[in-house]
Amino acid sequence: MKSLLRPLLRAVALLSFLGSTRAETAPFTPEWESLQRYECPEWFRDAKFGIWSHWGPQAVPGQGDWYARKMYIEGEKAYEWHVAHYGHPSVFGYKDIIPLWKAEKFDPDALMARYVKAGAKYFVSMGVHHDNFDLWNSKHHRWNAVQMGPKKDIVGLWAAAARKHGLRFGVSEHLERSYNWFNTNKGADQSGPKAGVPYDGNDPRFVDLYHPPHDDTGFQYPKNAPEWWMQQWQRRMVDLLDSYEPDLFYTDGGVPFGRYGRELMAHYYNVGLRLHDGRQEVVYTVKRRTGGTHGEFVDGTAVENLERGTMTEIATEPWQCDTTVADWFPSPSYRYKTAAEVIHLLCDVVSKNGNLLLNFTQYADGTLEPKASEILDELAAWMPVNSEAIFGTRPWRVFGEGPGQVAGGHFNEKNTHFDARDIRYTRKGDTLYAILLGWPGAKAEITLTALAPAQWSGQVQTVTLLGQDGALAMKQTSAGLQVTLPAQAPTRHAVVLRIQARNL
Repeated sequence: MKSLLRPLLRAVALLSFLGSTRAETAPFTPEWESLQRYECPEWFRDAKFGIWSHWGPQAVPGQGDWYARKMYIEGEKAYEWHVAHYGHPSVFGYKDIIPLWKAEKFDPDALMARYVKAGAKYFVSMGVHHDNFDLWNSKHHRWNAVQMGPKKDIVGLWAAAARKHGLRFGVSEHLERSYNWFNTNKGADQSGPKAGVPYDGNDPRFVDLYHPPHDDTGFQYPKNAPEWWMQQWQRRMVDLLDSYEPDLFYTDGGVPFGRYGRELMAHYYNVGLRLHDGRQEVVYTVKRRTGGTHGEFVDGTAVENLERGTMTEIATEPWQCDTTVADWFPSPSYRYKTAAEVIHLLCDVVSKNGNLLLNFTQYADGTLEPKASEILDELAAWMPVNSEAIFGTRPWRVFGEGPGQVAGGHFNEKNTHFDARDIRYTRKGDTLYAILLGWPGAKAEITLTALAPAQWSGQVQTVTLLGQDGALAMKQTSAGLQVTLPAQAPTRHAVVLRIQARNL
């Protein structure tokens, strides 16, 4: 009987699930061939820069990313810190961290105004991290930010602020891995006075936060996720998407859980068509990871996302790099990027047909870390002068030139030192932008070798420096385009030559 009921129940669930999209306006079905009809919208191609709030209860201890997992691993720094400050995780567990997250100084409107000044064109709110705590008024999960912790609809407040300030709005989900990632809470110390005492994740009263007991404690994709978990993931994600109608949806990995994931994609795309009069205006970003350890990625079905990494060449399709100014959550020792590194990364990503999604680390109370705030100020000073070389641009025939290079792929951020020899190119119509990732000096003469006759047959008409009036002295030579710079740089960190030319 069980084997006969399962297909019937599955069919009923699928019909109910797809019903909300209105079949007559729902061209996408949960097969890869259908999903490959997806096309990235122009707004995302134009936007180039988004800001992310990767925030939640794990900000409370201030001990960096993955605290909810590592606090249950004996010997980890997070475990040692937790025992010293809160007590043993058999008594004081992650469930007891959640009430400490108050977000008492959280002012999304004021933060969004700063993000707009820094150049952001879209904003992404964390929806749920691996800690299994929903940051919205979840219909299917009592462990959420409206009922517990700050008792605020974090996603809803961010959405309202972003839309008020004219930004596209997105949400991120990291839930699919929670089933195994968070399963360290079922352990116990192997040594010491608490050896063998079960952590609080074994308490059946909190099973809906900590998950039922099982053997998988890995941090990648669940090895044998049960049907109920895949169904719960789908239900909660449908609730998140339908409640806030985001322009962008981010999954921390590939498309999870086979047909469950493809059904969610079809639902999101179909609802997007309905909301935008048949136009495809939503973006789903997922990751291409080898080995099948983080779900599936099929070309042409979504926008590829690289975490803490970039491309080595110009990509055919738009893509996204997501990274953070420091650690994902507040950390006492994590190295901060400099403002120059952030601007250089943005220019490199955009030159290769990508967008940069950047997390600005927040304290548990909702305020920004001081160094994060300083980077925002630097961006706000740089953008008014140079933003035309970023927003609404497309790649040129080459992304750049110079000795400074970046490693490709996920988690390959390097502290690459760029200087004035490093140039990144973007274009807009008949205008080419040459972004110099450094200042060569007063009245220096530089040569853009990518514009040498052997590589390019166009003709330069005028060259100007963004932020300064008047044309610059220039000439086309066999070595490239020679340009004489003025006495002073108009901005710090990077300057932009605007090149009007024929036959770009």
